[in-house]
Amino acid sequence: MVTMRSATPKWMSIQRGENSRRITSERYRRWAGGYRGVVGHREYSEENIDADFWKEVFGAVVVAGPPKRIGEGQVGMNLRYALQSDDPNVPSSVVVKMASPDPTSRATGISLRNYEREVKFYNEVVETLDVRSPRSWFADWHEDGGDIAIVLEDMSPSEQGDQIDGCGIEHAMLAVEQLVKMQGPRWNDPTLADIDWLQRRDAADAERLSALIGMVLPGFLATYTDAILRDVGQAGLDFITTMASKISDYIAAKDAPFTITHGDYRLDNLLFATTPDGVPCAVVDWQTPGHGNGVSDLAYFIGAG
Repeated sequence: MVTMRSATPKWMSIQRGENSRRITSERYRRWAGGYRGVVGHREYSEENIDADFWKEVFGAVVVAGPPKRIGEGQVGMNLRYALQSDDPNVPSSVVVKMASPDPTSRATGISLRNYEREVKFYNEVVETLDVRSPRSWFADWHEDGGDIAIVLEDMSPSEQGDQIDGCGIEHAMLAVEQLVKMQGPRWNDPTLADIDWLQRRDAADAERLSALIGMVLPGFLATYTDAILRDVGQAGLDFITTMASKISDYIAAKDAPFTITHGDYRLDNLLFATTPDGVPCAVVDWQTPGHGNGVSDLAYFIGAG
């Protein structure tokens, strides 16, 4: 059984004092054989992922094969590279996450701070959690142009979840276990309020969402009332209408247990093992991390699949 922990988080012993939000000790800057990037030191494009780049990431001579594009990111692209090196710390393959080459998609990623948040999550937060996500050897971004490079552990042959197909109880349990490992270490941690780049909902968000739900709810009920009654009965229908009227109160609630949230916790952002020795479940796509009600990620996973 997985339970939330109330003990002092392990990460709190890492560093205190000035600039305590950043983990800067050698032990934590060097993780899985690589170093974290310094913001804004070079341009990042598929053409610029060269021998000098790999030397900077791994501190070793690396020969990389041609990139292979994987996945279908909306504001980014993922490139898999096979690597060869005499240094045993260099992995045999990695995935490099970069900004989308499409100008519109890139502009979206910049305006929504997706690129910034993902880099900062890997550089500042992930090591304070117990969640299993791809290890990061390097994470860097340019604020103005949106250039980004995150060198990640290659999780193949893991299989991406599919929110349309859904999943069985085994995968659902693995997903919830990772959710607890993500949120538990910093459950009700007051220092999260100091991390200004985490997403947060405020009163204005509550009003906008309440207005949006009020606008779309009649059409939703006209289409799905019969299905709702068939599947979950009148109690389910009453819950939907009642919750819709209280959504602003739900968002504005400040007495809820706040913690790190993923913001898009669904099957499409989970990788599951396909072999007995594989990682059972890993969480990816950290472009929307937040500081909020921990139950929201669980509710989203149940609702979105």
